Amino acid sequence: MSFSEEVTADGRLAALVERIRSCRLCAEQPQGAPLPHEPRPVLRVSSTARLCLCSQAPGTRVHASGTPFTDPSGDRLRGWMGVTPEEFYDPRRLAIVPMGFCFPGLDAGGGDLPPRRECAPAWREELFEALPNFELVLLVGQYAQRWHLGKRAEKSLTATVANWRSYVAEGAGAKFLPMPHPSWRNNHWIKRHPWFEAELLPYLRREVRRLMG
Repeated sequence: MSFSEEVTADGRLAALVERIRSCRLCAEQPQGAPLPHEPRPVLRVSSTARLCLCSQAPGTRVHASGTPFTDPSGDRLRGWMGVTPEEFYDPRRLAIVPMGFCFPGLDAGGGDLPPRRECAPAWREELFEALPNFELVLLVGQYAQRWHLGKRAEKSLTATVANWRSYVAEGAGAKFLPMPHPSWRNNHWIKRHPWFEAELLPYLRREVRRLMG
């Protein structure tokens, strides 16, 4: 790609991100109940990042701050990846693209609702076409795994994550690494599946270091 083509591509990406940040689909054209608060799309992308983190959707703290993973889950995730906060929040090296860009609200039990259904169909394909340099995409949670793996995903998150070697061994294009969510709610899952920390995390840290430099 020539310098002029890079400038054009960067301009198109910037324009796309601006459109996403201005999106109000879930408030004005909802599929079901409208978003219960003002939309605040959260994502971090650049044309140079080779590593992408696909999570679920912002929580209450992220909705307030506008910065992804500013919570204990983020601390654990950065530990899994073996990165500092400065590295994690450098969009030149790591893109963060949740399945839903806005905080979806809370359910009756006080937990986060699933990502809004409007978001991924409206933006995901166009955004990933504008980000062709990804070599590894971390699929954190079942929503990201089902979207990006499609029929290749197993019936459960556990089975999909356990099958991680087959996904990273696939051919050309970005490789996908499925992972559980770093929430404290998954402490029991992590204890019941010691292979996650013993086998998957060392691979993750090596690849993160290679791709982030």
